[in-house]
Amino acid sequence: MKKTVTVVMLIFLSISVVAVAGAAKPFKIAAIFQTAIEEPWDGVIHQACLQAQKEIGNIEYEFTEKIAAADFEKVLREYAERGFDLIVGDAFLAGEEPARRVAKDYPEIAFAFGSEFGPVSPNFSVFDNWIHEPAYLCGIIAGRMTKSNVLGVVAAIPIGEVNRLVNAFKAGALKVNPKVKVKISYIGGWFDPPKAKEAAIAQIEAGADLIYAERFGVFEAAKEKGVLAFGNMSDQNPMAPSVVITGPVWDMYPTIKFAIDMVKKDAWVSMDLGEWSMMAKGGSRLAPFHSFEKTLPASVIKEVRDLEQKILNGTFRVPVDEQKPLSD
Repeated sequence: MKKTVTVVMLIFLSISVVAVAGAAKPFKIAAIFQTAIEEPWDGVIHQACLQAQKEIGNIEYEFTEKIAAADFEKVLREYAERGFDLIVGDAFLAGEEPARRVAKDYPEIAFAFGSEFGPVSPNFSVFDNWIHEPAYLCGIIAGRMTKSNVLGVVAAIPIGEVNRLVNAFKAGALKVNPKVKVKISYIGGWFDPPKAKEAAIAQIEAGADLIYAERFGVFEAAKEKGVLAFGNMSDQNPMAPSVVITGPVWDMYPTIKFAIDMVKKDAWVSMDLGEWSMMAKGGSRLAPFHSFEKTLPASVIKEVRDLEQKILNGTFRVPVDEQKPLSD
């Protein structure tokens, strides 16, 4: 009898140890970025992965930043060979073809990459920063607040995902102020603060009194010239509290969390994850007004909040226009 009890206990303990060991296996995420994580687009993905590590727990996260085009595929393959559960990053321009090639060679791994193109079965999913909705709200503010009726936009490269933000901002401004003219400058890259500052100064000298800073570098010009600006991708008011009214915020956490859940359930398939970046899913929002809550006209804030609620309720849709906008 004692022998039987002992054997049963040993079997039970063995099963328990195996179960605990299995449960303790961490979920592994890798991220690869073509720019420094200081650059907002990649920085938002990085912060979402850190948030998942903190809030979900039992996650191992590694990343590589500033990957040159020639090294992109090599770095990606190294992560794939190490058996990560989920690999994320930005695949725009130089990373697009390498990311898809590697994903095809490792069908058992979930890939989720920022891309202007579609997903590829069975494992390559895509996402994008669908923050045109809060960009439109910024345009409403700009159209109401401008005294010169000239606005500026300093953006990266005229591809679809950038164009739709610029067009949404312009559409919002024109909706409330048909007299508005919008000066648009593309700096030809993702991260070139000196060039962005130079473009902003030129716009200010041309009469712009509010500028949408789709790229870093605008705030310095705005501070020097005494004009206001809108940030992009994250709450950038702390960078220039006297200048940045608000801006579109991209929150990648809902996308990352959804991806992790799907992989854990063994339910990952190639898909377009765009809806998780929309305001209704919590993937985008308007940044806080901070001190501008007290200085903006109450009527403007109310107008924006009312429209914001309509977007969340699905009773107002911000137009999606990815054509290259013309500068006025």
